[in-house]
Amino acid sequence: MKLHELIPEPQLEFGTNRYICPRAGIAHYGVYDTRQKIRKDKVFVGAVGTSEGLAQLNSWLERCRGFIPPALGVSSSRSGKEPNAKPNLRFPFYGFNTDNGFRAQLVFGEEITRPLNNKDIRELLQIEDWNERVNEAVDLYFNEAKYLNDHRNVDVIVCVIPDDLYDKIAKEPKSPGEETLADQDNEKENYYEQNFRRALKARCIVALEKPLQLVREKSLKAGGGADQQDDATKAWNFCTALYYKARTTIPWKLISNVNRPAPCHVGICFFRSRDRKSQRTSLAQIFDELGQGVILRGAEVDTSKDDPRPYLNEQQANDLLERALAKYEFAVKTRPGRLVLHKTSNYRADEVSGFAAAAAAHNIDIIDFVTVLDSSFRLFRKGIYPPYRGTHLEIDSERHVLYTRGSVKYYQTYTGRYPPQPIEIRLTDSSESPHVICEEILGLSKMNWNNTQFDGKYPITIGCARKVGQIMKYLEGEDDEKIKTSYCYYM
Repeated sequence: MKLHELIPEPQLEFGTNRYICPRAGIAHYGVYDTRQKIRKDKVFVGAVGTSEGLAQLNSWLERCRGFIPPALGVSSSRSGKEPNAKPNLRFPFYGFNTDNGFRAQLVFGEEITRPLNNKDIRELLQIEDWNERVNEAVDLYFNEAKYLNDHRNVDVIVCVIPDDLYDKIAKEPKSPGEETLADQDNEKENYYEQNFRRALKARCIVALEKPLQLVREKSLKAGGGADQQDDATKAWNFCTALYYKARTTIPWKLISNVNRPAPCHVGICFFRSRDRKSQRTSLAQIFDELGQGVILRGAEVDTSKDDPRPYLNEQQANDLLERALAKYEFAVKTRPGRLVLHKTSNYRADEVSGFAAAAAAHNIDIIDFVTVLDSSFRLFRKGIYPPYRGTHLEIDSERHVLYTRGSVKYYQTYTGRYPPQPIEIRLTDSSESPHVICEEILGLSKMNWNNTQFDGKYPITIGCARKVGQIMKYLEGEDDEKIKTSYCYYM
């Protein structure tokens, strides 16, 4: 057992420089795609909501065009309050405009909105049956979003949900503690009940070309409440998500090592059907350093009496990776120099053979087979704070423990509410060193465009699996060719 030196916080590539923090990187150096001659400098934001909700969205977008100071009680030089004790964590929003970070405009107006009738909302609230109420709400928002998709020039469609309606159609399960991979199968959710967000996203993924952004009315109000993020943080997350969902935009990217083969990371995960009657279905998510790639649904898979965890047979593994690589190479017009497979369970011999055969068919001979699990191992640091993010413990040559959540030197604190759980990294067969594998996983944990606070727990290959799987459950029976493959539709 060996405790390695702390892995430095991975840097990201922005418009004119590199930096470790998405917020400060965008603010000071601009989004990455400002390097490109042809890029979007306008994001047309369509919207569906009540008149009040649309007015609140308009006010919020107007506010997002300018400077927003950090949380109450902290400040910047512009706010005139007490010095900010943690300026890197409580970072001001510099505005979404052509002069700062995003170097673009958010375009919003009545011409690209669809107001909902308050009478329709009241009628929805009077429906007693949960499934009927949710289905009617999905129909209401989908029909208006489809009109914008078909008849208006929009890049993304924001669905503003009134607070009273949200309470009647949304039951997002909450984990009692830190997020774990087991949460996917242990959600305390009635699988026979419709989930508004998932059902609406699934329907739009098949029928619309424009991604959705769902937001509650109260989230658009200044201050928001005790259960809301501060306005600056909210603006960073909201605007970055909108920018990424414009689809040809790149907020930031991982740094490429020109001395190594260009890597392509693939996440292999599984999800159950909503009624839990069918066996789990495999899911492949493949990403390059730009965060671009494809998401594909695989075949239904089996479990054995000896091991309840799902697995792929050789042919299923081959077919899933073959399809993913074909889609990827068509999209990016090149083949990976190196393939890194992330899986949430141990590899079986048949899976290794199937994946290796698919890679060989695409002339890829450098492959890393990596398992990412929640670890029961814990380290303790002197004092009240947990180990630093980037702490790497080698148990043996094949098993490693990595703290992706923990104390962050840049933030000068630990941002979680509970003692952090590290992840375990198992190397079944690897061409790269464990240090490089852990370094890459730490970098991939920063590729979530829904959250600009960079200390995420899981690499994007695994971290987005839950959201994707939750929505895929609502796409049973749909033709695979009709299902969108970009992550922006699922986030």
